[in-house]
Amino acid sequence: MKISLTLNNRPKTFDVAPDEYLVDTLRRYGYTSVRRGCDTTSCGVCTLLVDDKPVPSCAFLSARADGARLTTVEGIPETASKLAEHFGERGADQCGFCNPGIALAVHSMEQSGMPADDATIDHYLVGNLCRCTGYQSQREAIKAYLGDKK
Repeated sequence: MKISLTLNNRPKTFDVAPDEYLVDTLRRYGYTSVRRGCDTTSCGVCTLLVDDKPVPSCAFLSARADGARLTTVEGIPETASKLAEHFGERGADQCGFCNPGIALAVHSMEQSGMPADDATIDHYLVGNLCRCTGYQSQREAIKAYLGDKK
């Protein structure tokens, strides 16, 4: 079946199987920043934005994306770049495998207008597992990034 959607502000049409998940579709079409991790919605490395909301693509059927607006980390280059700088300065990006999902969660939080306090940051990061850090350095980097935006 064919689905049509907007991906990173560009119209796209993909051939998908009825039981295919979005992570598989996007990776097959070369969007490898949408990573495969746990396949159980627990780690967040497959996160992308569907109509501006963070969604684990390992549990989102591709057919449901028909007509939707999707954003991968390639669709938010300025946010990803500035956030990466802050992560690097604070030692919050050790292996970097989780960074695309976290960048998309932070972008979504920023777009929501929510306050940049610890509780809000933790709420937006709850679906992102990082095995390298204790999250404190990530929280500090996110606050610094959001502080730069003011």
